[in-house]
Amino acid sequence: MNDASVQTGAETPAAPIGVITEIHGPVAVIRCAPLPTLGRALRVDLDGERCVFEVHQHLDGQRVRAIALHETAGMRRGLAVYDTGGPLRVPVTPACLGRLLNLFGEPLDGGAPLSGEAFPAIHGQALPLSEAVGVSGILETGIKVIDLLCPFVRGGKTGLFGGAGVGKTVLVMEFMHAIATVHKGVSVFAGVGERIREGHELWHEMQAAGVMPQTVMVFGQMDESPGVRFRVGLSALTYAEYLRDALHREVLFVVDNVFRFVQAGSEISSLLGRMPATLGYQPTLTTEVAEMEDRIQSSRRGAVTSVQAVYVPADDMTDPAVSTILNHLDTVVILSREQAARGIYPAVDPLESGSKLMDRHTLGDRHYTIAEGVRQHQARYRELEEIIAMLGIEELSPADQRIVVRARKLQRYLTQPFWVTAAHTGMAGVSVPLARTLDDCEAFLLGRYDAVPEERCYMRGGMEPVPA
Repeated sequence: MNDASVQTGAETPAAPIGVITEIHGPVAVIRCAPLPTLGRALRVDLDGERCVFEVHQHLDGQRVRAIALHETAGMRRGLAVYDTGGPLRVPVTPACLGRLLNLFGEPLDGGAPLSGEAFPAIHGQALPLSEAVGVSGILETGIKVIDLLCPFVRGGKTGLFGGAGVGKTVLVMEFMHAIATVHKGVSVFAGVGERIREGHELWHEMQAAGVMPQTVMVFGQMDESPGVRFRVGLSALTYAEYLRDALHREVLFVVDNVFRFVQAGSEISSLLGRMPATLGYQPTLTTEVAEMEDRIQSSRRGAVTSVQAVYVPADDMTDPAVSTILNHLDTVVILSREQAARGIYPAVDPLESGSKLMDRHTLGDRHYTIAEGVRQHQARYRELEEIIAMLGIEELSPADQRIVVRARKLQRYLTQPFWVTAAHTGMAGVSVPLARTLDDCEAFLLGRYDAVPEERCYMRGGMEPVPA
């Protein structure tokens, strides 16, 4: 059997290994001999179409419980089941760039199928410790508030936390634009549980922004089996590992949305009959998240930097799923609904967001000092907001008045028009180097822009130089 048949099941073995005895939605109980290993891909033929199952549980010496990765409508007891010869595999090739694919590496964009150079299994292994490379400095994005207050770590993991409608997907698209234009790298986008409308719009927006030629998009849509939504992240990660090792490029691995990956695991856990744990989540929550997160690694051949959008249910950061994901991250970007309501975009909360590498050794004295100064001004402004609302700014001391004025201007300065939203806003996107951001923020803190009106600081790139 060739590699392609392992991946697609296109070549039927001489004899089936078993039959379906029960069907419960996307779950099938299969009687088979010999007993396939966990994670094995099995195949059923139904009216000329194939349906792939993945083995998730051994019930006894003759039966397994498997999750369907295709629709199960029309299936019946007694259908013959064939072994594909291994776990689920995807075709990898440099021609995958610019393509829109599904879990199996099949095209969703109407293009020709990929003729893979190799067919790695999606259940890859994490790099050995001897080959793995740790985080290595700051990865500039050109987004002022990110580079200043919660910088990306090259080879690290960043989480974008926020409820619905606060701008997670737009920020993700801007990061992908920065990787393609600033760092000349490539991006792999894993759409986990995306709505069809969202995926369609995102694909066209990526094309309009000129990012798609350096991007692979892998989608497991909301209307598909929980098995697809549970495994599409691993499929996309397989492409990221291939691009890292084969092209030796800077790779941005984007997941939108990790919470839907957790939800899919919860659905599967219930279908397999496991007892729910805390707040109804699956008892295997920690290991399932770690299975994907621990494979996001950099090697000497290339770096994989991950950005993960995380939906926060009811804006509750103590939710077990959110807490589990937080444990794996280097940088946390909290998107605030309050900031979005004020028209502050990106709606990053400057006080809640941060990075594990926010120290003088990593950032340098100047960057660290300026970032702390900006945070202190924002914190003091937040403390004084209620007093200002009741009594007015005139009742504050002269020192506090200066802090409030500068904090409000800094808040507006840290807004920015994005490249990927230029067609909607009518404002051309800007990318601001970190050195320029530091110069401008230092000038704000020293009072050099005290005479500049607030509206002159809003939605722009860098400030004009202060006259001597």
